[in-house]
Amino acid sequence: MKKTGVLNSGISEVISKMGHGDTLAIGDCGLPIPDETRRIDIALTKNIPSFIDTLHNVLIELKVDEAIIAEEVIKKSPQLYEDMKKELSGIKITTVSHEELKKMLKDCRAVIRTGEQTSYANVILKSGVIF
Repeated sequence: MKKTGVLNSGISEVISKMGHGDTLAIGDCGLPIPDETRRIDIALTKNIPSFIDTLHNVLIELKVDEAIIAEEVIKKSPQLYEDMKKELSGIKITTVSHEELKKMLKDCRAVIRTGEQTSYANVILKSGVIF
């Protein structure tokens, strides 16, 4: 049995298989996930698990060079945006429209669906390299 880090087998598997430049998304419970993209559904109930808790735990294991977020989060969910910036400290943050972010999901290795119910609580993480 795994002792530390991400215990969810689906998330752990995806992270372990990611290479430089691969992408992994974390989204709120309302994010439309393309049929061709792997869905890792960890939503249990309203806001459980939260987007920020999930992001925090993924960042423990995944080396990230860039985070892509919807520009709408800045005005529509300012507290979430501040929390995201704290979690992503030292990582380049790129903003795109929410519509563009949704289109980018088809190229992600997987989308982790959380129980989050805050508008625009979505991020695409671009994998870095540890050497």
